[in-house]
Amino acid sequence: MKQLMSLDATDVTPADAPALPGTLPDELRAELIAFRRDLHMHPELGNCEFRTTAAIKARLEQAGLEPRVLPSGTGLICDIGPRDGVAPLLALRADIDGLPIPDTKTVDYRSTVADRAHACGHDVHTTVVLGAGLVLAELAREGRLARPVRLLFQPAEEVLPGGAADAIEAGVLDGVGRILALHCDPKVEVGRIGLRVGPITSACDRLEVSLDGPGGHTARPHLTTDLVTAVAKVITEVPALLARRVDARSGLAVTWGRVESGHACNVIPQHAELSATVRCLDLPSWREAPDLVHAAVDEIATLHRAKSEINYIRGVPPVVNEASSAELLRDAMIARRGTDAVEGTEQSLGGEDFSWYLERVPGAMARLGVRKVGDTTRRDLHAGDFDVDEGAIAVGVELFTAAVLLDRNA
Repeated sequence: MKQLMSLDATDVTPADAPALPGTLPDELRAELIAFRRDLHMHPELGNCEFRTTAAIKARLEQAGLEPRVLPSGTGLICDIGPRDGVAPLLALRADIDGLPIPDTKTVDYRSTVADRAHACGHDVHTTVVLGAGLVLAELAREGRLARPVRLLFQPAEEVLPGGAADAIEAGVLDGVGRILALHCDPKVEVGRIGLRVGPITSACDRLEVSLDGPGGHTARPHLTTDLVTAVAKVITEVPALLARRVDARSGLAVTWGRVESGHACNVIPQHAELSATVRCLDLPSWREAPDLVHAAVDEIATLHRAKSEINYIRGVPPVVNEASSAELLRDAMIARRGTDAVEGTEQSLGGEDFSWYLERVPGAMARLGVRKVGDTTRRDLHAGDFDVDEGAIAVGVELFTAAVLLDRNA
């Protein structure tokens, strides 16, 4: 297999090579930008994406396709191309939900829903898969689509353990031989993608801890459980303890995001609550993480005479890109834009429920560059000012259509 970062000139598509079909017409390009902006203005949270689902369904039906809404009432699948009952489907997946944060941008397409935003790029992912479907449907009508394709618009990616699990239970992978996805990356310039073989995201779980004690007067902490000190020790010492109980290369990290305790400065409280995410780079450590975390929290709490209750909520394993699927995405991008359009990328500590599909079928996820060329402003996902260079939509559409046309796994 070629290295993903290879700059060998022989990898570049020759100038006299036949153009690969499936590029994006200007009229459809403008329509897709408008479609993305409409989604951006009307973000919906996981499992509540009714308007989004209806908009996707209506556009696919307009193109003469037959989308099927998932049993949950949000999300849908749509098959395109020849079906002989033998050739496996190549699935293209998008996530369709927004986030519960305010949109702080000053743009015409700013969110119209209070405290809701497409701050992770799911509106772009959705638009890319829709656009790819419309282009592939036209190729199918012309008899130029040799293999069947399934568009998968998945709800609730941001809701642990992810809407992918429900989608799989609903049968979205039936007949699928490979699945591809992309995710916006504000660190990568538009016109480029980031790729790697193996883990590209990390496992992500949620941890909720309750600590209890008898409470009392702050003048006499020795007569009770000093619960606030116990909380502080759990916050600081649990991560430190775990760092000495797992291989450092596993990247197991507990990061606290919420702590609540007490109501008055002279009262030792009886109850405290903490919430955190638990992230991990590799599967073996992820499988051990619940027991390790339980033991660490109990040990620190007991040391400070606090009673602990732990709710460890399984999230998602790492997304592990399968080699031939990553190679397919690489070759597709080279066919469209040349070798320089593909760059290596690091494993992120972010979680993605696309991982559940890869537990069942081979596949890969690419990082889609959305940063404007020359823009040095540091932006991040899940931030209220997140936005993209909308030229990335055409890049994503043409990447996926090329992958479909180049895939030999038919």
